[in-house]
Amino acid sequence: MLACDLHIHTDHSRDGESSVEEVIRRAEAAGLDAIAITDHDTVSGALHALSIPTRLIVIPGTEVSTRQGHLLVLGINAPVPRGLDMGESIRIAKEMGGLVILPHPFHIWRHGAGRKIDAWVRDLDAIEVFNSRYIVGSANRKAERVAGRLGKPCVGGSDAHNARFVGYGRTLVESERSLPAVLDAIRAGRTLAYGRMTPLRTYTRQSLRNTWKRISHRITQR
Repeated sequence: MLACDLHIHTDHSRDGESSVEEVIRRAEAAGLDAIAITDHDTVSGALHALSIPTRLIVIPGTEVSTRQGHLLVLGINAPVPRGLDMGESIRIAKEMGGLVILPHPFHIWRHGAGRKIDAWVRDLDAIEVFNSRYIVGSANRKAERVAGRLGKPCVGGSDAHNARFVGYGRTLVESERSLPAVLDAIRAGRTLAYGRMTPLRTYTRQSLRNTWKRISHRITQR
């Protein structure tokens, strides 16, 4: 079984705080076997991670901003255009060979798209049922119930925006130690999601800072 964190941000994300190097060193120290670098609407952080010597399996990916919410895509080396309908984003990601995961599906303030999940469920490869950046666990539990009802593989990720929290959300994957094998095992549902919550004070501080960034950006654009 490989311990994987399938949802990590670096400073290549607009709200990321840690360098790619810091994320990798933290993942190594945390005893992880594989990490997915999933910066917002870019694969630049993931491509940089692939160039750094490490014992980790580095899964290149991105978190795509669709019209209906966020979508994780793993196993790709080029970005999926942002701002499209979820279904179109999934179609493009699949054509690129990507594995598609619906992240934090029932957290509406973080662009969760779970309320419309029935529209794309046939094309999803997995559902994120543990995300460490929840104040309470009810949304995670709901995601796990829905994934069970729909027969979709369950995965977990830290959604870390700071290297300190890499590994707080994990997916155990029954797989050989290679990138293709890990992706195939996730698609086959040989997974177990678990973890612990990001501290409330950290989550609140990051959320307030990101809100202020968005407000400041809108003001400067007027």
